[in-house]
Amino acid sequence: MDGTDLAAVARAQAGDQDAFRLLVERHSRAVFRVAYRLTGHEQDAEDVVQDTFLRAYRQIGQFESRASFATWLYRIAFNCAQDLLRQRPRAALHTSLDADGASGARQDLPDEAPGRDPHRQLESAEINRRVHDGLGGLSELERAAFVLRHFEGQSIEDIGNALGLKASATKHSIFRAVQKMRVSLAAASAGAGAQQSYRS
Repeated sequence: MDGTDLAAVARAQAGDQDAFRLLVERHSRAVFRVAYRLTGHEQDAEDVVQDTFLRAYRQIGQFESRASFATWLYRIAFNCAQDLLRQRPRAALHTSLDADGASGARQDLPDEAPGRDPHRQLESAEINRRVHDGLGGLSELERAAFVLRHFEGQSIEDIGNALGLKASATKHSIFRAVQKMRVSLAAASAGAGAQQSYRS
């Protein structure tokens, strides 16, 4: 575990609320990114973040440094997201796109700069939308494994710890997710190409 996290966790376990606040500030953006990818909706993601840190605060005394603090948070976030999705069933994840029609993944994009090519901005938004829709076709476990691996760059071991899986099951979940995403993105690209040809 990162030395600065280790020190902050030790202080938080001793009752230092400022130390826990520091951990929240350090990890909240990453937890939000994962929560958004898991739920597909910005408000739901914010609820998951809030629940994640509330549970983490209550359970901080149970944390052991065998895994990183971030991995421990991801596991809590995954459980919170599952609880929320069971309470608010959806036909598919892609039905929960934000009202403006763009995915909440837009928060992962660089800030717009003067003179930035508008075509590139539209292209980035379209790619994000296709990825967002593709994630909707994955199971909760596959989605979590894919997000932690390909968006957060977590190791197989850390993903397994976060999701409560053995290494073989973790690899299999990621493999299934990648295969499904490839099919989904290929279909989306083909559909977009056909639509462009029709317009031409």
